[in-house]
Amino acid sequence: MSSHHDLVIVGSGSGNSILGPEWDGRSVAIVEGGTFGGTCLNVGCIPTKMFVYPAGLAAVPAEAARLGVDLTRDAVHWQRIRDRIFGRVDAISANGRAYRDVEQKNVTLYGEHARMTGPRELVTDSGRTVTADAVVIAAGSRPRELPVPGAALPQVHSSDTIMRIPHPPRRLVIVGGGYVAAEFAAIFHQIGVAVTQVVRGTTLLRDLDETIADRFTRAARDQWDVRLGTEITAIAPIDEEHPGTGPVRVSLMDAEDRDAGHVDADLVLIAVGRIPNTDRLGAGAVGLDLHHDGRLRVDQFQRVLAAGRPAPGVWALGDICSEYQLKHVANHEARVVAHNLTTTGSLLASDHRFVPSAVFTHPQLAQVGMTEAQARSHCAAVGQDLAVAVQDYGSTAYGWAMEDRTGIVKLLAERGTGRILGAHLLGHEASMLIQPLVQAMHTGLPAHRMARGQYWIHPALTEVVENALLNLHTGA
Repeated sequence: MSSHHDLVIVGSGSGNSILGPEWDGRSVAIVEGGTFGGTCLNVGCIPTKMFVYPAGLAAVPAEAARLGVDLTRDAVHWQRIRDRIFGRVDAISANGRAYRDVEQKNVTLYGEHARMTGPRELVTDSGRTVTADAVVIAAGSRPRELPVPGAALPQVHSSDTIMRIPHPPRRLVIVGGGYVAAEFAAIFHQIGVAVTQVVRGTTLLRDLDETIADRFTRAARDQWDVRLGTEITAIAPIDEEHPGTGPVRVSLMDAEDRDAGHVDADLVLIAVGRIPNTDRLGAGAVGLDLHHDGRLRVDQFQRVLAAGRPAPGVWALGDICSEYQLKHVANHEARVVAHNLTTTGSLLASDHRFVPSAVFTHPQLAQVGMTEAQARSHCAAVGQDLAVAVQDYGSTAYGWAMEDRTGIVKLLAERGTGRILGAHLLGHEASMLIQPLVQAMHTGLPAHRMARGQYWIHPALTEVVENALLNLHTGA
């Protein structure tokens, strides 16, 4: 059995959003073997942040005590929090699926996995061959597995499953030092779980600017148990007669391959990164070019490459091809693909120059542009000196009000031109405070003009950004 369509979209996340009115009346297919709506809606950005907010509320009494206010936390009702989140998320997923599958008569939904048998040909698990004039590959990524004994035990979770557990554990081991691990460590710590985070490297969030990564690592170690330079070697049930229930023992090894003891826990979360789903699609086997990490290679117009040249009619977006595992990047690339699929004029290129990101842990982090190491290399190459400013939240009036001891804004700029090269924030609402810096970088607004060319509300926390800009001393 076979079917041909004008367009096939593999994945129902950001790829689902490319269907505008211009596709009405044309034959479109969506291939989705998982939960409709993609990673962000179902297991990523949205549900995790819906946990972050109540977890932050649970931590308020401890914060208030520093400021002379006695509050109590009576209880954290995990099931109520969980059910509120997935009651909304699951309904959005179901409604989105029904809209495409039932209401849109020109759209066919293949609710199963498929493998590519050609650049514009797929075979579903049930044996149906699906071909198209154009294919958009937006099949996303999945949690990376850790090949250690015991990783398949029911007590071991990924970020896809940990949010739906029936009740929180008393003790949780989190394996990994990236943004997913950091966010879940904060969530569970704030609701009262004893968290142990096991990290192979010497710092948490090692891809961030070194100053920020070091400061966050210190802040995290002040809150929960962080084991740096450590790996897990096995996960074993303590009760061997009932291995699928009860606590487990996590065996540890240090950086010199020496026994580092063990940690007992009720659950284990493996959060050691995500990998693109190109292997499940068989993309490489049909001649599509891959990066060393498995991502599809695309050009600036999001066309998939084969032997270094655009494969006719094949496009990709999101985690399957992008080095940025970020929903806002996938949405940007979806808009580019939507334009390029139907344009009769020039193709639109993706703009990845100033991609911001945030980590919703505690304290919060946000960043855009170059790290200090990257900025120093850049300035050396263009013959500019580097200006660096690090401003404490606690140096501003609002920081005094908060008695903030950890928050900072770090800015990097070319000294001669004032061009902002990077911004790195750690602290309260960092994800919001960074936005004017993203805008300045995008529009080419130099640091000295941003600092002095507008009013900054006193005594708002945004003054920490203003003062960091003033302290850059770009000389421009």
